[in-house]
Amino acid sequence: MKSKLLLLFCLLCHFAWGQRIAVLSDVHVTPGNANEKALKEAVNEINSQEFDLVVVNGDLTNEGSDEQLSVVKGILDGISHPLFVLPGNHENNWSQSATKTFVDLWGNDRFVTEADSLLIVGINCGPYMKMGDGHIKQEDLHWLKSTLDSRLKPGMRVLSFCHYPIRKDDLDNYVTYARVLENYPVIAHINGHYHRWIRYDVGDMPCAMTRALDMGNGNYGYAIIDIDPSWMHIYNKQIGKAPEAMFAFPAKSKHKPMQAEPAPALVSPEGFTVNRVWADSASVFTRLAADNDAVYFGTSTGVCKAVDAKTGQLLWQKPMGASIFSRPVLLGNGKVAYPTASGIVILDRISGKEIKNLPSKEGPYVADGILSADGKSYFQGGYKRFEKRNPKTGKLAWSYDSIYNYCQAAPALYGDDIIFGAWDTYLRCLDGKTGKLRWKWNNGKAANMLGPGNVVPVVNEDYVVIVAPDRFMTMLDRKTGKELWRDNSHRYRESLGSGDAGKKAYAKTMDGELVCVDATSPEFKELWITDMGLGYEHAPCIVLEQDGVIYAGSRRGLVTALDASTGKVIWQLPLGESEINGFDVAPDGSVWTSLIEGTVYRIAKN
Repeated sequence: MKSKLLLLFCLLCHFAWGQRIAVLSDVHVTPGNANEKALKEAVNEINSQEFDLVVVNGDLTNEGSDEQLSVVKGILDGISHPLFVLPGNHENNWSQSATKTFVDLWGNDRFVTEADSLLIVGINCGPYMKMGDGHIKQEDLHWLKSTLDSRLKPGMRVLSFCHYPIRKDDLDNYVTYARVLENYPVIAHINGHYHRWIRYDVGDMPCAMTRALDMGNGNYGYAIIDIDPSWMHIYNKQIGKAPEAMFAFPAKSKHKPMQAEPAPALVSPEGFTVNRVWADSASVFTRLAADNDAVYFGTSTGVCKAVDAKTGQLLWQKPMGASIFSRPVLLGNGKVAYPTASGIVILDRISGKEIKNLPSKEGPYVADGILSADGKSYFQGGYKRFEKRNPKTGKLAWSYDSIYNYCQAAPALYGDDIIFGAWDTYLRCLDGKTGKLRWKWNNGKAANMLGPGNVVPVVNEDYVVIVAPDRFMTMLDRKTGKELWRDNSHRYRESLGSGDAGKKAYAKTMDGELVCVDATSPEFKELWITDMGLGYEHAPCIVLEQDGVIYAGSRRGLVTALDASTGKVIWQLPLGESEINGFDVAPDGSVWTSLIEGTVYRIAKN
């Protein structure tokens, strides 16, 4: 009885001087599943009530496919109130359009609107096209600050939305994000992601995690937020039932600053020189291509860039539109290829001038391509295809199109064997000359996301070694694809590297260990294991061996260097707060790496 009286009082307050918002989160629609029907019922019920606006707070789909997004869009278009939609990790981490379709359908992946004296802002939070922590893109942080500065008027308050919680183990740059918000009159932050109700604080700023559409056992519903000048009330609204009060807290708009340790100074380890060469105003999701003159990469704002390797000065940039996820490929003859969402653009590496544009009708490129050792073949994975091109002309030599999802990691080339994984559960070996399938293998799992979609295989004369999210390491016969052994004595995932010319495989585990395995033994043979002290770890960053040193990167910007012969840790160095994208080597032997937060580093052994 008390809860019903409280609800009636809050509704009366809302109609007098408040705001009322419906929040749908973690919808997870696959065409034909029970959630599709439940979403339609939720939309009908929401339309029968008075709301100032409706927010859909991420995870609209299960795999972020164009079909799934289109179905959800068709349902949400039926909402009669002002509607604002954000993506979640299921739209950002797996996407056949490299996250472009979401923006095409809803116009943006962030929003701002006003409801009387309330300014409501929503922002995207990743992770982006690979496993990792949530991350607020650098350009979105700039947008958020600029928007709050320009839109806030005296007496206004702010309500913040994103899919992830503002917490240490969820958003890698949660402190940076929170420090932006705490400078403004933010009354609360609302998120989803965990499919349960949780009340928590960031500093002294109240935050609420709201329900999923499906909470199990036929419990489908959404959240209702009522805000008046003094209080904020959040309700659980199961479809067809009366609202249930969940959280209530004062709608205060002044907060104490968060207490956080300052970032450590960059100090080069003994025997090495580590320099930050570039810090971008956007995020960077790509690995790097590097020669002795420049380093090449793409940004989350869709810009191809080249930076002077010695001075750190921007040499040139070329906008391409949508976010870039593929590492550029140095083709020789003064050319560099940038695979993008719309095709492959070949640029002059000195001037950035466009030499050739190879548009893609089939879908975006998010995979890392490679140039063969003799410089005569450019291999590039794409959406539902794998290609070989002439690096001089860009002309297509062949395209293998019997793939059922997108390629992501770089392939491995050994002799005429080109070996790669895709997010359709299969590892494949093609004849590099003809593009004909030699063999394909999967781990017996039907789920795409448990396959070898984002691993660079370790290959030698006889064997292929991979890891995958099914948490197994697997060895195959290189010539036949026959499975020789599978090991799950450690929690492997996607991070793998080759050592000693393919004779060793280095795997980083989900427990922060580095495992060295004999890649020449037809039986599983562990050579050593080192606990790198990373704790829980899922960054798919490749492991690199260069000049007797192994480099491993973490989800939180930490580089660990280990002795390749013993596995002993030589040094660890924090480069930032976000995931390390990978490691690449320039002709002079220097190691280059980028972080999602937009920084680029050069590591040189003295």
